[in-house]
Amino acid sequence: MTNRRDFVKAMAAGAVIAQQRGGGRGAAPSRAGRIDVHHHRTTVGGGGRGEWTPERSLDEMGKYDIDVAITSVSASGPALYGGTEKGNTFARTSNEQGAKMVQQYPGRFGLFLALPMNDIQGTLKEIAYGYDTLKADGVHIYSSISEKWPGDPIYMPIYEELNRRKAMIFFHPTPPLCCKLPPGIGAPVTEYDFDVTRGITSLLWNGVLSKFQDMRFIIVHSGGTLPVLAGRIQDRVPRNRPDLYPTGTLELLKRQYYECAHATFPWALAALMKFTSTSNIMFGTDYPQEPIESTTKHLPENGFSAELLHTINRGNAERVFPRFSSAIAH
Repeated sequence: MTNRRDFVKAMAAGAVIAQQRGGGRGAAPSRAGRIDVHHHRTTVGGGGRGEWTPERSLDEMGKYDIDVAITSVSASGPALYGGTEKGNTFARTSNEQGAKMVQQYPGRFGLFLALPMNDIQGTLKEIAYGYDTLKADGVHIYSSISEKWPGDPIYMPIYEELNRRKAMIFFHPTPPLCCKLPPGIGAPVTEYDFDVTRGITSLLWNGVLSKFQDMRFIIVHSGGTLPVLAGRIQDRVPRNRPDLYPTGTLELLKRQYYECAHATFPWALAALMKFTSTSNIMFGTDYPQEPIESTTKHLPENGFSAELLHTINRGNAERVFPRFSSAIAH
């Protein structure tokens, strides 16, 4: 170095390079890497990969060029949906845990609120606390809720409030009580993706998607079986209820967002991209329930342009969650 100015320039350049490469636990986000909208926080083991911690998430994010993970609670439907004070407490504890992660690692995590859906007043209270105090990015609901489906009229006050707040709703599957699978076949094999379709069809059939269009859903796993079955669903909606489907059922389904965790296989994304716009597709991983590479390793098989990859990996999520935008200085 010939002088102090050269030294400062070199240090600044090194900092930029390190930032662009992403980083581990305490690193600032690069504002160029991926935004993961399907990333779980949990107090149980990490899907067979050891005990989960926020630090483990950050380590994995660093390996796969993920700047931001918006977290949702995992595998806790019974605890949330019992309609008891225990469920309310579980939701509150989980949400405060997620908010603490956001504060502890600025710019690295977002927060989808857990909601104790079968306690309507408890849920409305959690929405208010989550948005007004915890500054949540959205909420998280499941594809089936105990013995009910998410489109059940009992939940309309919840959707009214979420619509008022223009909420983003992360929509995740859970094993339904309606169906018994063949012996030895777990729900994640096929049933999760079928239940996604059941749950969304419930929202469609009961008018939630048409009545509350200021809120939007993020549907997991490249839509599950929904893109393939959407035509059949459209052909069987009740013809005597045009008030529920003023713009056509396909348009109501297409306007939702879809993330691609463990569903970046070329045939899965081909179906989704034929069904909806690429501006509605986001990146997700389902970590720690799934290894991140189960999503990332198949993306190159699709032959996408660099521009389209950026749109899916980051661009669409930046638009929906502008606080994570690369245009915003932190």
